[in-house]
Amino acid sequence: MIEKAALPLTALLDQLRRFINWCPPLYALMNTRPVQPLLAYLGRIKARGVYEKARRHAPAYRTFLAEQGVRVRVLEDVPATDKANYVKAYSVEERCYGGRIPPFGSVIDESSGSSGVPNNWVRGPEERARAGRDLQLNYGLMFGDASYFLINCFALGPWATGMNVSMSLSNVGILKSIGPDPDKLENTLRLFGPKYRYLIFGYPPFIKQFVDNTDVPLASYDLHAIVGGEGISEALRMHLMESFKTVLSSYGASDLEINLATETDLTIALRKACMQDRSLCLRLFRRDAPPMIFQYNPIDHYIESTDEGELLFTITRLGTAAPKVRYNLHDSGGIITYNQLQAVLSEFPGHAGVRPPRVSHFPILYLFGRSDMTVPFYGAKVSPGDLEAVVNERCAGTVNSFQFGREDGPDGEARLLVRLECRQGVSVPADTGELHTCIFDGLRAVNQDFREVTRMFPPDRVRIEVYAYEQGPFAGRDIRIKSKYML
Repeated sequence: MIEKAALPLTALLDQLRRFINWCPPLYALMNTRPVQPLLAYLGRIKARGVYEKARRHAPAYRTFLAEQGVRVRVLEDVPATDKANYVKAYSVEERCYGGRIPPFGSVIDESSGSSGVPNNWVRGPEERARAGRDLQLNYGLMFGDASYFLINCFALGPWATGMNVSMSLSNVGILKSIGPDPDKLENTLRLFGPKYRYLIFGYPPFIKQFVDNTDVPLASYDLHAIVGGEGISEALRMHLMESFKTVLSSYGASDLEINLATETDLTIALRKACMQDRSLCLRLFRRDAPPMIFQYNPIDHYIESTDEGELLFTITRLGTAAPKVRYNLHDSGGIITYNQLQAVLSEFPGHAGVRPPRVSHFPILYLFGRSDMTVPFYGAKVSPGDLEAVVNERCAGTVNSFQFGREDGPDGEARLLVRLECRQGVSVPADTGELHTCIFDGLRAVNQDFREVTRMFPPDRVRIEVYAYEQGPFAGRDIRIKSKYML
């Protein structure tokens, strides 16, 4: 059995971690290189303690373990949970400690529903306070003590990200929460003018659409962006950097927390190095194009990678309303410690200098995206990230968004169908050959497997359809939820 001492030791570590949260110098100390092995070890102990508490006090989890019939000796023996086998199988109350929602101070968030029927997630007062404080501390590490005018453009209402950003950052600057409304964002910038430093939160497609269509002179403003909800390519980052001085991505999930990991100066420098050197990218990630790269605090989030390359998350705080133990988001990715990263970089002398002015020593979390959000095509797997990189690097002046999937042609041959939405104010070209070349050649450039399999078929096996802005399959989309890329 997992050590009986894990639970009381976790309670002690939880108290220490709570104290550190209110002592910024100690929080900064956790980011130093010498303490990383200790943090990883303590994070594992805390994960064991959370498992033990969930086994004893969460009715759904106790039933789940009994039904799995697994003899647990070490943490890796604990069966993974996910939406299918746990969240949808038990009620919201059963998944909470004590079988009930904490009656005071609880908030119920709802997932966006982008993958089907929305799910509901309970967050108690203690975990909301802790997660909010973590967000504030990360904000301080990224932006210092400078005051900012914060504009929250994430979806509001029941959705987790927007509401938690508003609740967590209301006391670190001037905050205005407007949701994903480009007119309100434009009106806000015009009303308050360029005398403020602005930090704008939002989904990448929303920020891009605003930049591409506004007539506000953005160059005269001091703008910074934090994006989330989906990944961004370096091409999109560079496009946004024409208007913003900083563009950082945050990784989170309604199922777990909104701020599991964040981009840092180190991860951005590493991603750019991988784009410049394919051999480095292959050595680190075994892929041709770099994934999204983040860093996370291992004492708060115990993260593992399965043999199938999917990530498992354990929130190591005892004060949550509903435990998350080895929870599988079905995100594809992996973990690299700082020391492991430096060992690989030492093999590439040209990149040994991937040391920006501010270096975080927390472990690396890399993310390719949802494991089920790829389209198999002649043995290659094409992801939304591949197409997003192509669109923003090669045809951003024409294309606003895309959808794609596999179809069977009249001759029985498989085709990759890519639907493109023109930018607002751009007419659908009479001849789409140039866009077809853009997509086909772009995919060959960013996806090694696709490049190899193009030996097996002619270019017309990739078929494109082009639509005017917000027409056809792009009409009536809900700007409150993440973009739909899969057909």
